[in-house]
Amino acid sequence: MAVVITGSSGLLGSALVRALRDRGRPVVRLIRKPPAGPDEAFWDPREGVLDPAVLEGADAVVHLAGASIAGRRWNDDYRRELLGSRVDGTRLIATTIAGLSRKPGVLLSSSAMGVYGDTGEHPVDESSKPPVWARGQGGKPPRGQWLADLARAWEAETAPAEEAGVRVVWLRTGHVLTTEGGFLGPQLPLFKLGMGAPLGSGRQYTSWIALPDWVGAVEYLLADPQVSGPVNLTAPTPVTNAVFTKALGRALRRPTLPVPVPGFALRAALGDLADEGVLIGQRVLPRRLMEMGYRFRYPRLDEALAAIL
Repeated sequence: MAVVITGSSGLLGSALVRALRDRGRPVVRLIRKPPAGPDEAFWDPREGVLDPAVLEGADAVVHLAGASIAGRRWNDDYRRELLGSRVDGTRLIATTIAGLSRKPGVLLSSSAMGVYGDTGEHPVDESSKPPVWARGQGGKPPRGQWLADLARAWEAETAPAEEAGVRVVWLRTGHVLTTEGGFLGPQLPLFKLGMGAPLGSGRQYTSWIALPDWVGAVEYLLADPQVSGPVNLTAPTPVTNAVFTKALGRALRRPTLPVPVPGFALRAALGDLADEGVLIGQRVLPRRLMEMGYRFRYPRLDEALAAIL
């Protein structure tokens, strides 16, 4: 039986598809264009189109689809796209699974460490409660609150599958390190020119995970029938942005600038994303993965960057 994967053409999905197929596991990719073969199937989360037969009897469903958080400068329209692409797709997957006669054994549904909001220097793990801000209380929501609300709404849409008896895991993913794009994508060209610099104060924590460990952790979660609920996909050693900047410069053998990029410049370039995802600190620990016995290939930043670069 197959593993059905949404978002399979993205950075994480394509890496997971390769890994599973290398192990001989059949994979069916849910895509939003005409299928090119028997290992692909069409779906349209915006229009609510998904053939239940594609999921019937599958071993597992890994749901990774959603518009890129850093896909473009944020505005109201893109906020709606970020929310809709996650909520609508997750609702369609979960309700379809709930109606099946032969349900998959597990639904691994993408989420993000953004659910914890701005943690500052305080470490958090899966036992920590996501921040809730009552919009009627007046004032401005704290930094990172919009992404925390987005992640909570995203995770809540898996409820139909869970209520139908399916094991559901929320993949609360940190910054994934790979040269193929993602977190390092926009930074590498500048760092290679010796123009890398801390962002804002540089004191905000960056929780990261190397792409091979992200894939390995997902495979681990597919295989363990006991684990459900939130799982942080981050390395056990988050670092400040200033430390990350120096480590990336060392890995590339390039100097870094001593003067940080000021917050106002980041806001001008990125819009609200600067305060929601760049200038906030997220010191997120993978407690459940470590309790399960998952052994990180790259638990420390220097060795992860050396291997990746």
